[in-house]
Amino acid sequence: MKVVLLQDVKGLGKKGELVNASDGYSRNYLFPRKLAMEANSQAMSELKNREAAEKHRIETETANAEKDAKKLEGKTVKITAKAGAGGKLFGSVTGKDVAQAIKEQFGIDVDKKKVQLDDIKAFGTYPADVRLYNGISAAIYVLVGE
Repeated sequence: MKVVLLQDVKGLGKKGELVNASDGYSRNYLFPRKLAMEANSQAMSELKNREAAEKHRIETETANAEKDAKKLEGKTVKITAKAGAGGKLFGSVTGKDVAQAIKEQFGIDVDKKKVQLDDIKAFGTYPADVRLYNGISAAIYVLVGE
């Protein structure tokens, strides 16, 4: 019997997949536990609509990430920090600081974990990489000053 899985089932498949399961397993285990539903025309159309919606969401997020990458590529993010004698910072500039500065200066929301940079412990300009989406990133510069 063909069924559409409503949740992940170990040994059978993942949520949203169309799989073959034995009649008894389907009727006695999958259907009563709401793990699957019979693959009739209504279920198949729902599955296709769900897949189309997911594809559209991914395309939209990719387009937005590419637009943001073009906006950020090669730009310089300015960050002010306190320092002691010799330009050595109190603490360091982290990905959180850079993500916050990007949001303030360019209006682009970036997760702090997606900002890759070396340790910044002195004034100067440093390269950084911002991963905006799967396979889409922008190279920026971080200018640390007073």
